[in-house]
Amino acid sequence: MPNMTQGEDPERTPAEPAVEALSEAECLELVAGQDIGRIAFSGRFGLTVLPVNYRLHDGSIVFRTSQGSPMDTDLRTGLEHGEYQVAFEVDEIKAGTREGWSVLIHGPAHHVTDAEERTAVAGSGVAPWTGGSKEQFMRILPTRITGRRIRNPGHT
Repeated sequence: MPNMTQGEDPERTPAEPAVEALSEAECLELVAGQDIGRIAFSGRFGLTVLPVNYRLHDGSIVFRTSQGSPMDTDLRTGLEHGEYQVAFEVDEIKAGTREGWSVLIHGPAHHVTDAEERTAVAGSGVAPWTGGSKEQFMRILPTRITGRRIRNPGHT
């Protein structure tokens, strides 16, 4: 018989990791604390997921890309004021403890072309990590925000 401490139940299994839903406010707080996310969209070569550095600014996701780049081209609808529906994901995973969180934002992405809006999003402080010219600002306006957290009660 295995060694047990007094009062320990031999039939009890260790606590399993628990998944909890996050509120929109919790999701936005987590997203605001990160720098890198992944944008997902249907491009000319099919489903595409790309990492981007971003900022949460006035409730929207702001990032930059190069004019004429594959993402710039793929996210153009060809319609004036047309917006492309995308998904944007940010997470933090701690593989060693099997804990973490993930936030998924859905909404339209649009090219920031209006001078007033461009000035506003330029104030977000988002700066490209990679070299080259990234003067095209993009903005995702969230229409749906969901998230979940995994906690492992067995890890302290």
